[in-house]
Amino acid sequence: MALTVSANPRTVDERSAGEKIADKVYWILRAAVIANVVLLFFPGFNPARMTALMNKNLSLFTCAVSYDKIVAQFGTAVRYGLVDLAHFSALRWCSLVIVVSVVISIAGACMSLGNLKLRKLSLVPSFLGAALEIFCFVWMRNIFNSIVAQARTAGKSGFDEVAPVYQGINYLYLALAVIMLICTVAVCALIITKPSEAYFEMKPKYQLFLMMLPVVALAFVFSYLPLFGWRYAFFDYKAGDSLTMEKFVGFKWFGQLFSNAATRRDIVRVLKNTLAMSSLGILTSWVPMVFAIFLAEIKNGPFRRIVQTFTTIPNFISWVLVYAVAYALFYTDGFVNTFLKSMNDAGVYNTNYLMETGHMWLKMLAWGMWKGTGWSAIIYVASISGIDQGLYEAATVDGAGRFAKMWYITIPELIPTFMVLLLMSIANILSNGMDQYLVFTNAANKEMIQVLDLYVYNIGIGDGSIPLSTVVGMSKSIISVILLFGANGISKAVRGESIV
Repeated sequence: MALTVSANPRTVDERSAGEKIADKVYWILRAAVIANVVLLFFPGFNPARMTALMNKNLSLFTCAVSYDKIVAQFGTAVRYGLVDLAHFSALRWCSLVIVVSVVISIAGACMSLGNLKLRKLSLVPSFLGAALEIFCFVWMRNIFNSIVAQARTAGKSGFDEVAPVYQGINYLYLALAVIMLICTVAVCALIITKPSEAYFEMKPKYQLFLMMLPVVALAFVFSYLPLFGWRYAFFDYKAGDSLTMEKFVGFKWFGQLFSNAATRRDIVRVLKNTLAMSSLGILTSWVPMVFAIFLAEIKNGPFRRIVQTFTTIPNFISWVLVYAVAYALFYTDGFVNTFLKSMNDAGVYNTNYLMETGHMWLKMLAWGMWKGTGWSAIIYVASISGIDQGLYEAATVDGAGRFAKMWYITIPELIPTFMVLLLMSIANILSNGMDQYLVFTNAANKEMIQVLDLYVYNIGIGDGSIPLSTVVGMSKSIISVILLFGANGISKAVRGESIV
C-alpha cells in the first residue's frame, strides 16, 4: 500500500511549545497594530496637538499629510515671535514618520500570518516599525520642550497665548509601540532558532483575507470613519467652531425636523421627489439586463465591442460635462432651437428647455439612463458569459429560436443577479446621489428636482446648518439599513435566498 506524504511535514500538532506561545504573542502584536491604525484617524487621540492654538479636529493622519492645517491658527503667534514654524515643520515630519512606521508594522503583521520562514522575515518590519514609533515620540517630546521654552522666553502672556499642551495620549501611543517591540523581541527569542521551511508560504484563507484587506480598509475610511461626524447632530455647531460640552444640545435638532413647520414642508417635498425618482429608477432597473441580453446576441464581435464601448463611456463623463452637453442642445440659443429656426424662418424659437418644469422626473430619469445603462449592463454581460453553453446547445437541438433561448435560458439565469441588484436599489431608495441634480438645478425647477442628498448639501454647506443636515443624513442612513434588511427578509421568505 502506497503512503501519501504531505508536502508540508510541519503540522499544527508538531509545533514546539515555543511556537505555540509565539502564536499568542503574535495576536497581541496584531491587536496593537490595529489599535495604532485606528488611533491615527481620531482627533481626540492626536499626540501632535501640542498647543491650544491647533485645531481640536486634527487627527494625527491629517497632521502627517497637511502642514497648512497644522499652522492655520498661528498667524499672530508667528508675527510676535511666540512660536517658530520650524517646530511645526518638524512636527509634521514626525507625524509622517509615525504613519510610515504604522504602515511598516502593518506589513509585518500581515507577514506573520504565513509559515515559520515568513514569520521570521516579519520580525524585521515589526521591529523597525516599533523602533521608529518610539523614536518619533521621543522626537515629539523634544519638539514640545522647544515650544515651551520659546513661549516662556516671550513671557507669561506669550506662554498663555501659545498654551502648550502635552497630550496624555502620547503615552498610549508609546505604550503600544513598546508592546509591539517587546512582542517582536519575544517572538524572535521563541522561534529564531527553529528550522524553517524551504519556501515562503501562507494558508489560502489568510491569502484571501489579505486580498480583501485593502477593500476593508477603504470601506472603513470612507464608509465607517465618517460616522464619527454624527456627533455634530448633538451640538449647536457652526463651521470652524470646536465641540465643547457647553454647546451640547442633546436631541434638539432631531425635534427640529418635526417642530418647525417650514422644515416639515421641505422634508415632505424632498422625500416626494426622492421617492418618485428612486421608484422610476427601480421600475426601469430591468433595462440594463435587457440591453445586455441583446448586446450578447450581436454575433459580430468587433461591432459588439464598439457598441459596448460607446454605451459605457458616458458613465465616465462627469455630470458637469453632461450638463454642458444639455446646455448646448436645449438652451435658448442651443442646437434644438437653432435647428428649428433653420427649418422655419417665420417661427420664433427661443425656448429654454432647461428652465421648463414639466415632466422633470422623467427628464432626470432619461439623463440617468443615458449615462448609466451601458455601465450597469456590464455585470449582466459577465453573468451571461458564465451561463453553461450546453443549455443553448440543447435548446438548439430541441428547435428553440433565439428569442426562445433568451426567454427560457438567459433571463432565468440572470434573475438571481437582477434580484441582488434590485434589493440594493431598494435599500438605497433614499440615496439618489447629488451631482446630477445639483448641476441641473435652477430657480425654475428647484422645487421639483431637489432630492434628499441635495437637500442635505444645501442646508449643510449652503445655509450652514451643519447639525440639522447631519440629523437628516443620519435618518437617511438608518432608514436605508432598515430597508435593506427588510427587503432581504422578504427575499429570503419568498425566494429562499438572501444577500445579507
